Amino acid sequence: MTLNGYLQIGVYLAVLLLLVKPLGIYMARVYEGQDVWLNRLGAPLERLMYRLCGVSPEVEMRWTRYAISMLLFNFIGVLVVYGILRLQGSLPLNPEHLGDVDPDLSWNTAISFVTNTNWQAYGGETTLSYFSQMAALAVQNFVSAATGMAVLVALIRGFVRHSAETLGNFWVDLTRTTLYILLPLSLLLAVALVSQGVIQNFHRYQTVTLVQPVVYKAPVTDAAGNPVLDAKGQPETTPATATQVQLPMGPAASQIAIKQLGTNGGGFFNVNSAHPYENPTPLSNFLEMLAILLIPAGLCYTFGRMVGDTRQGWGILIAMTIIFAAALAACTYAEQAGNPALTALGVDQTASPLQAGGNMEGKETRFGIVDSTLWATATTAASNGSVNAMHDSFTPLGGLVPLWLIQLGEVVYGGVGCGLYGMLMFVIIAVFVAGLMVGRTPEYLGKKIESFEMKMVSVAVLITPLLVLVGTAIAVSTGAGRTGAFNPGAHGFSEILYAFSSAANNNGSAFAGLNANTPFYNYMLGGAMQIGRFWTAIAALAVAGSLAAKKRVPPGLGTLATHTPLFIALLVGTILLVGALTYVPALALGPIAEYLAMLGVH
Repeated sequence: MTLNGYLQIGVYLAVLLLLVKPLGIYMARVYEGQDVWLNRLGAPLERLMYRLCGVSPEVEMRWTRYAISMLLFNFIGVLVVYGILRLQGSLPLNPEHLGDVDPDLSWNTAISFVTNTNWQAYGGETTLSYFSQMAALAVQNFVSAATGMAVLVALIRGFVRHSAETLGNFWVDLTRTTLYILLPLSLLLAVALVSQGVIQNFHRYQTVTLVQPVVYKAPVTDAAGNPVLDAKGQPETTPATATQVQLPMGPAASQIAIKQLGTNGGGFFNVNSAHPYENPTPLSNFLEMLAILLIPAGLCYTFGRMVGDTRQGWGILIAMTIIFAAALAACTYAEQAGNPALTALGVDQTASPLQAGGNMEGKETRFGIVDSTLWATATTAASNGSVNAMHDSFTPLGGLVPLWLIQLGEVVYGGVGCGLYGMLMFVIIAVFVAGLMVGRTPEYLGKKIESFEMKMVSVAVLITPLLVLVGTAIAVSTGAGRTGAFNPGAHGFSEILYAFSSAANNNGSAFAGLNANTPFYNYMLGGAMQIGRFWTAIAALAVAGSLAAKKRVPPGLGTLATHTPLFIALLVGTILLVGALTYVPALALGPIAEYLAMLGVH
């Protein structure tokens, strides 16, 4: 790798880690009800919202009521988004007169954005109006992220409180997260992105004349618009020349800011952050990548501060960073190694003075390999899912890294809120394993970890692998599932495995060789998104309620220190071991088999 590549990675990690403490302190103050600098502006609006909604902010909830409130709020969100998409053609802010969205796609999209997955089986600029993008999708980008952060805060209170029955108020946590954290950060980022050329307007799409006409092969269709097939069953084409191109417009910057900060990831345009209107410059690329991990990393410090021991937060952050750095190194090495099949065909993959050589297929030359692999690693370590390169065009081992990071449950930084409460489930497993080793009842932060907590943790950790593996098995065993994969063999299997991994773990990125806009995939993946999101959140709240009711156990000589290098190593090992045992057989059938085939091993 070139010096330029090392500098890009080093600067990114340095800026990210420098922002962890100040942002973490600020978020802790918000959740602890302390004064923050935005109180003067936001407090009147906050009180007004409580009055309009009939919420009593001083009334706290048991974990069951907290969970029911969360589920009810998100159920209403699904209905609202579904209704907007189904009625899109009759709603305002639709200058291109785009029609109503099909029922199965509307349902899939509604589930996708409400669960913070942002899986997109459509092209934004050809399917959704400005009103749909703003009133349906952008709103859910805020509140779905706020939902995950609210569940995390409830879990933190479970560790902090003792002999208590309540965990706070869901509506208060949701409102304060949106009003004091997500909105101001999104406003700042949106302004910065507009300064870099990201568009923010309500214009009609613009038709411009090409400087040089483009000759291409256009598909031949019949009177009904269906493709005409030749004698071999392949689509017929005819030569055509394009002299004009239509440029999409829209209020993109505002949605891109929250899609990154809320680890949502849904692109305003079909090609997401590879589009020059979403990501035009190296600075916009850096800011958008930074936004992916900013809040998840900051929440680690928030956790440590709220439990009264910042070392706990730093320990978790270090464990996350170790796995992230190793995954990034592996992905970057695989992509810079290039493709031996192309070398055999005489394709030059050698280095240039500024860019290390390697696999540039599917990557923006504006960003190169390092920025592409850094983004791919960050977006799948978090539950973000946005892309600035085509993951489907990565080498087999390069594509294995983001796939595997998703399959770990996206706890390496992870989504806002949900990543850290997922990581805390692994922390409890690590503490439990350590307790078994020494024959002592496991404790974490002064709370005994007993059978109920372990049952709920098992649900949280095992539900997503079950959804991924069973869903993939059904897809490859049925005609409706197999016909969606455009590539045969191991790569086609990887596309299907990636889709279910992305949906169940609420990531949203894809190996784009899969035609997911079919009733089969819309309903199957939509179901995986729902169960993967809410079963995990409910399990976390159940753990929080159980821990809050326990008495605090004073530390003794046999208490395991959970901030030391030894425990960090145990935590990393637990995460990797669970991931390896669960997914290695499936990965062997997909990217590993494809890599061996690329080397000529059969």
